[in-house]
Amino acid sequence: MTGLDEQLRKLIAETCKHSPKSVERRKGFTQIIRLIQKSGKLWHESTPDYEDAWQHTMTFLYLNLCEARTAAQYDPDKASIITWLNFYLKGRLKDYHRKHQQQQQRYISTDIPLCENLNLLDTLEAPPDIPPILEEVRHWAQTDATGELRNSHVRRRPDITCQLLILSRLPPETNWEQLAKELGVPVSTLSSFYERNCRKFLRNFARSQGYLE
Repeated sequence: MTGLDEQLRKLIAETCKHSPKSVERRKGFTQIIRLIQKSGKLWHESTPDYEDAWQHTMTFLYLNLCEARTAAQYDPDKASIITWLNFYLKGRLKDYHRKHQQQQQRYISTDIPLCENLNLLDTLEAPPDIPPILEEVRHWAQTDATGELRNSHVRRRPDITCQLLILSRLPPETNWEQLAKELGVPVSTLSSFYERNCRKFLRNFARSQGYLE
């Protein structure tokens, strides 16, 4: 067992001693994530779906690290926490890839362009709790201290801002099809604007908090 694995194992054991909604559990969880991210051993790839898969993986970790809530509880005797997370993260990326292929096959005959950034979570129920990391993202987006999220909007639609889209996509997120219907614009308009303009704000925030290198 490496020094990192031992450090994480002790931190997990200490974190799980505290009740799920306690401040100590939240702080411990955040420390675990930051340590994993800084290790550089968590699987990473430059694909459009990576951040959604990462978000899903963090929710999975939060719900099953100390208790079995949506899957089997993490067992440190079977695998290191990083190995466990990488297995799950790669699985979610494969799910996204398969879903994109299915969508492409479905639309190819009607010449409707494939919508990017389709989210696996669109078809799943929202988790019973939201991890501290996602709560931090929600607070950041809601307060928008710099105004950058409110000021970045779809051309000629000042009501469709990065603030609106980021908050809409946090668990329990609204899928692109429903958002497009409510806002009266094509799905491709929302998804492409989100990819081009809003993701950079999310990445910068994640880096500022130490969640991404």
